[in-house]
Amino acid sequence: MRIAVIGAGGVGGGFGAALAQAGGDVTFVARGAHLAAMRAEGLRVEGDRGNTLIKPCQATDDPASIGPVDIVLFCVKLWDVERAAETIRSLIGSETAVIPLQNGVDAPERLVGVLGAGAVMGGTVGISATIGAPGLIRQVGSFMTMTFGELDGRPSPRGERFLALCHKASFQATLTDTIETAIWTKFILLTAMSGGTAITRLPIGRLRDDPDVFAMFEGIMRETEAVGRAKGVALPADVVDRLLNAVRGNPPHMMASMAHDLVRGNRLELPWLAGKVVALGKALGVPTPVNATIFAALKPYANGAPG
Repeated sequence: MRIAVIGAGGVGGGFGAALAQAGGDVTFVARGAHLAAMRAEGLRVEGDRGNTLIKPCQATDDPASIGPVDIVLFCVKLWDVERAAETIRSLIGSETAVIPLQNGVDAPERLVGVLGAGAVMGGTVGISATIGAPGLIRQVGSFMTMTFGELDGRPSPRGERFLALCHKASFQATLTDTIETAIWTKFILLTAMSGGTAITRLPIGRLRDDPDVFAMFEGIMRETEAVGRAKGVALPADVVDRLLNAVRGNPPHMMASMAHDLVRGNRLELPWLAGKVVALGKALGVPTPVNATIFAALKPYANGAPG
């Protein structure tokens, strides 16, 4: 199976390496020092799941050089969706599936606007990983999950083929006919993790035992759940309780990717996380005061460290 990974950061690098190790024909699209290191020394993944080295590593900065593939794992930052989508048209064949694995909830519909409905599936992942150095992905915790499915819930032969490779890659994978529910469940968790660890600049282990701070986490989740239900998303009745229990089991040194970006002075995905909850809440008449506070407090850093 031919796979192109667009964006070889923590998500793309981690899952792409696992799929390559399982026998997938994987090509990474990257740039700069990270690309140079991957070409010269391979792609390394180190962390609580063990260490992996993909060498030689197929990597390029030119998607057009790859040709049509079976699966595109689309892992760019949320502000770059439309621009990056325009660069991957040459990868798309009649049965190609582009699976966005970004944060947030609107990447699939944005990709459909560029590539058409037939090319796009929905997807979501669970992993804590970042680029530790050029050519190196550092993973925190042993969890590594991917859920994907057709946007209209129809049976998916291309999804079944990809699922078989995922199982060989030894991470938890699910092909679902209710991908919107999976995306919003992840979004509820992510808004709390990104907002909570970013606004405090602290890992989850320093936060979850404080009842006042954990009340903030719950408030973020409850608001996001209410927005999702108002939008018509079929969420389980106990979704927040289950997600709060999941947070209690996260590795204590875990921080969301947005918190890492904030500490490093990088641009933030804030408008598509807390900002998206606030915007949808206003449109749907759902109060979102906790998310609004997170959004306002972090907004001065949204485009990187203030000058």
